[in-house]
Amino acid sequence: MEIYQALILGIIQGITELLPISSSAHLNIIPWMFGWMSQPGFTEAFEGFDVALHFGTLLAIVIVFFEDWIQLIKGGFCYVVKKEKTVQGRMFWYIVLATIPGGIIGFLLDHFCEDFLTRPIIIAIALIVMGIVLYVVDKNAKNKTKYEEMTLKQTFLIGLSQALAFIPGVSRSGITMTTARAMGVTREAAAKYSFLLSTPIVFAATLLKFKDFVFSIPFIIGVVTSFLVGLLVIKFLLKYLKKGSFKVFAIYRIIFGILIIAIAFIKSLAI
Repeated sequence: MEIYQALILGIIQGITELLPISSSAHLNIIPWMFGWMSQPGFTEAFEGFDVALHFGTLLAIVIVFFEDWIQLIKGGFCYVVKKEKTVQGRMFWYIVLATIPGGIIGFLLDHFCEDFLTRPIIIAIALIVMGIVLYVVDKNAKNKTKYEEMTLKQTFLIGLSQALAFIPGVSRSGITMTTARAMGVTREAAAKYSFLLSTPIVFAATLLKFKDFVFSIPFIIGVVTSFLVGLLVIKFLLKYLKKGSFKVFAIYRIIFGILIIAIAFIKSLAI
């Protein structure tokens, strides 16, 4: 893998992982669009590299929400040991419970369906369908539940929904934010909980794929780039959602999906 490819993929990961537009779709489609997959050694180098890029954005999430995680872990411990009923303690165990089913289901489905679901047309359809769903849900949802007010039912269903993120184009942040909005969670709270919820899943995926990591210069550049861009994107999104909606992301998903279909059609004619 060339340095410029790692840099581009790192930037793409940093932007798309944290916005509801699907990082897996972009990481699969960009190499396909530019013909990188046919280059000698690229496919082998890409094995595990996508997870490494996710680790970069995971670091960004941990940095931005470092104080939150300290309070969550401390609250979770005191919730069990000292029986102290706090928002942080409650939310910590909500995240734990929400992670287990979504993580197990997503892992199993991803293992059996990976090859079929990475086809450009499948990704395009997922982008378009979820873009429409995101727009409709967000437009009609009520802003009535703040982060501190989220219930076990809401957090569990949000966690369960992330199992669908094994489909490239659905987007982990996209499906969790959409599910949260469908239950009346505010946009800012939906984004914050989605980021926190992704932490254990991505960390577990990093541990599973660690043996595949090749610590080369492109690898380091990709991870560092996804980390730095991720920091900027998290802060942007949390600020943007105080007043903005998910409409712009829904429109982008639809346009990108249509573009993929068009390119696939042109490529088929060239064969």
